[in-house]
Amino acid sequence: MLLSGKTAVIYGAGGSLGGAIAQAFAREGAFVHLTGRNAASVNQTAEAIRKAGHQCHTAIVDALDAGAIGRHLEEVGKVDISFNAIGWEDRQDQPLTAMSAEDFLRPVRRAMETEFLTSTAAARVMMRQQSGVILTLTATPGGIGYPHVGGFGPACCAVESLARNLASEVGAHGVRVVNIRSGGSPDSRVFREALENGGAEVKGFMDKLEADTMLKQMPMMNDIAQAAVFLASDHAAKITGITLDVTCGTTAALNYMVPRVPFLIQPS
Repeated sequence: MLLSGKTAVIYGAGGSLGGAIAQAFAREGAFVHLTGRNAASVNQTAEAIRKAGHQCHTAIVDALDAGAIGRHLEEVGKVDISFNAIGWEDRQDQPLTAMSAEDFLRPVRRAMETEFLTSTAAARVMMRQQSGVILTLTATPGGIGYPHVGGFGPACCAVESLARNLASEVGAHGVRVVNIRSGGSPDSRVFREALENGGAEVKGFMDKLEADTMLKQMPMMNDIAQAAVFLASDHAAKITGITLDVTCGTTAALNYMVPRVPFLIQPS
């Protein structure tokens, strides 16, 4: 198992992606500390992990509260992996010119605050240990201009910059910091609920997202989770200070002009 003997702390473990990554860490042998503000959702993730025969611990921790984060890490003791998956409360359905300052600034402020607090708190523990991996999470707008995402896009860019800068400071202490850029997973809760409530319009939007990718498919939560497992493992021991792009190629090129069905070009 890739993470045998590792201790992982997950913030936002009650969310669909946070829960999926927590379960993937547990399957690979890590003892997982699940945290969040909602006991019911965190316990649901814990139940799935324990039902699969793995160990975990739950705690109510506000990932925007420096004191709560610090006290929890003191209780945990050794920390090998830290991952933050809390929601940023972003609004993405308006152009910037029509958006209120509060709607724009909220995800930027929330992302920066929680990532700074959890990442630096974990880094202090890991620097004493001379080892550890801090993982952060962004999405497609972190790597390409994207309309109607409000403050979410700038927040992604800011988190990716924070990860690089932190990595440059803590690397000499044996600590790695890596960001994962996801393309958005159709099986995540936010996409499932949008499809259930939005009908044909949302389906059309999802089809457009798939058409934009090189692979003509979106990354599923398990794809993101497996990337996180690899980056947290010793197999990635020399990877730090970068963003691993798991957008199926979207941030490298928009491929909507290339058809989904392959065809052969006959030589002339």
